[in-house]
Amino acid sequence: MKIYNTLSKSKEEFIPLKEGEVKMYVCGPTVYNFIHIGNARPMIVFDTVRRYLEYKGYHVQYVSNFTDIDDKIIKRANEEGVDASRISERYIKECQKDMEGLNVEQATVNPLATQEIDGMLQMIRILIEKGHAYRAGDGTVYFRTKSFKEYGKLSHKNLEELQAGHREIKVAGEGAKEDDLDFVLWKPKKEGEPYWESEWCEGRPGWHIECSVMAKRYLGDEIDIHAGGEDLIFPHHENEIAQSEAANGKPFAKYWMHNAFLNIDNRKMSKSANNFFTVREISERYPLQVLRFFMLSAHYRSPLNFSSELIESSKNGLERILTAVDHLTYLLKEKEVSKCTEKERQTLLQAEEYKKKFETAMEDDFNTADAIAAIFELVKFVNTNSSAENSAEYLQALKDMLVLYCGILGIIAERKEELLDEEIEALIQERQLARKEKNFARADEIRKELIEKGIILEDTREGVKWKRS
Repeated sequence: MKIYNTLSKSKEEFIPLKEGEVKMYVCGPTVYNFIHIGNARPMIVFDTVRRYLEYKGYHVQYVSNFTDIDDKIIKRANEEGVDASRISERYIKECQKDMEGLNVEQATVNPLATQEIDGMLQMIRILIEKGHAYRAGDGTVYFRTKSFKEYGKLSHKNLEELQAGHREIKVAGEGAKEDDLDFVLWKPKKEGEPYWESEWCEGRPGWHIECSVMAKRYLGDEIDIHAGGEDLIFPHHENEIAQSEAANGKPFAKYWMHNAFLNIDNRKMSKSANNFFTVREISERYPLQVLRFFMLSAHYRSPLNFSSELIESSKNGLERILTAVDHLTYLLKEKEVSKCTEKERQTLLQAEEYKKKFETAMEDDFNTADAIAAIFELVKFVNTNSSAENSAEYLQALKDMLVLYCGILGIIAERKEELLDEEIEALIQERQLARKEKNFARADEIRKELIEKGIILEDTREGVKWKRS
């Protein structure tokens, strides 16, 4: 299995620190509003990475945080006249609802920044003791960037170039820095802000220290995979490396994975451009499984463009897969238990080729686009090689293949069984009788009536099937 490592800018063979185990940290959202579809991409991508690693037999410890203290959260709280904790608690719950809709598995741990303050204070003390951090006059604590000789190794930025191109931003309440490149570990409170006690001042942590501490507490000094959106490479992940390695004296993460940006109609998503969509808004128009399928239809390191046409295409593509599974479910419904024939066993061996294609795609840096292509090939194979004449064992094996590969991608291939109410059942029966009596006008009327009720009928050689529109 190969993973593209941002650190080396190359694909590397995946070899975990400890055989059979994977420690994985993914930067989570800042919870001040509903999550947008840009937030959804790393959630879906790295959930899929985790699922595949588990499919290959690894025990995965998966940690993804919530940033529950931040300027945006404080601003929202002040606007509503409530505590910042009320805002973060509200939107953590809403985020979890959206994640459930996207079929994102629950993390091993979802730590909250505000519950890890003691660990942050401890790491800052260590950094000061080692000469990697210092306190300014007003109580601000800065990381001494040039004390970490490998700074820039993740973003591949040169310190001298950074220094030459740097334009210092003056922030009210921050003390003087030794160097413009130094970044905040702890900052004094402002009027009306939440704060914690420390030996430097009453204040709160800088953003970067939060993830370093949460990764250390729940996964240890060294982890296998650290992941997030490519916008986090610099400065967030670069600063995490500097803090963690300076404090712990060990390499922080072996593999760094980053997903590319999401654009809307070929433009960067922004509220000012009126092309900003939350996951909740999309859920009002499409099942969130469609959004997940769309996100996986491109390689995670490729920029992805969201548009009405492309999401409709994903909806249709997903429907092809679900319909194939529906067809197998229908064939199995009235089927008596029966074993595979020799011919069917040979056909199933042919179907195994799609498993190889699927796994080859996923093991080449988690190429979900090619993995989905392999599933589509399997769908075509299933549609061509299944009928009411086949044995139950054979049909079940084909169905299990489709459900398994979709499940590895987090796609739910089996629809929940839906029951028709008595009125609709009666209409279907009446239509069948009308057709038998050659009253085709009435049969057509009933079909139209059912369409209005959201029921689509399909007349097949195996009988009448239905699905919701």
